[in-house]
Amino acid sequence: MMFFNVQFIFIIYLVLFHMYIIGNAFASANCRQAEYRVGEDCCPACPAGMYVKQHCTEFTGTSCRPCTEGTYQDDINGQEQCYSCTNCNAGLGLKVKKVCTPTSDALCENLDGYFCIDYNRGGCIAAQRHMVCSPGQYISQRGTADKDTECLQCTDGTYSNGTSSSCQPHTTCESVGRKQIQPGSDSTDSECGEHDVNTGLVAVIITGLILVIILAIILTVLRKKISGKC
Repeated sequence: MMFFNVQFIFIIYLVLFHMYIIGNAFASANCRQAEYRVGEDCCPACPAGMYVKQHCTEFTGTSCRPCTEGTYQDDINGQEQCYSCTNCNAGLGLKVKKVCTPTSDALCENLDGYFCIDYNRGGCIAAQRHMVCSPGQYISQRGTADKDTECLQCTDGTYSNGTSSSCQPHTTCESVGRKQIQPGSDSTDSECGEHDVNTGLVAVIITGLILVIILAIILTVLRKKISGKC
């Protein structure tokens, strides 16, 4: 009978011991919101803008230190170092939109002449230079901070060097009294030579004939008036 009681007490002891171990493990794995776990213990977390210099012990609390320049922590934490601030690299088409502080990371935006191709947390993290239209094309839509430049090809009879918002019609050399030396392309205007000598000569002859006719009419009218008086 005594042997049975000893066995029963031993079983109860084992059950209680296991419950204690499980309870401690469960408590250690589920620290409160303002705490973090170190091994099987929970330590008070450091506030935003600070990091853990030394973990808590049975007799001391967590030792926290402020983030150094160029680093940040944006939440309560149990980290042993702060995060490095994002670098808004001008060589990658980025500039600072919001400076980095001990409690928040920097935010970047695209430089002029670039458009953003990837965003994160309200900032641009990757940018690309706007497309440059080629000769023979015109700018149908100028690039913005969110969109690339759009280029379209010039139609027949027009040209552009790629920097204008429309294509220009080729010059018709004959219409300005000149001979065409080189026809226009989609990127260059027609090339005209010197004024056509024959065209100029014809214009002079016609002008001279008109003046002679006018003079002859004037002389005829004057003779009639003089004859009538006589």
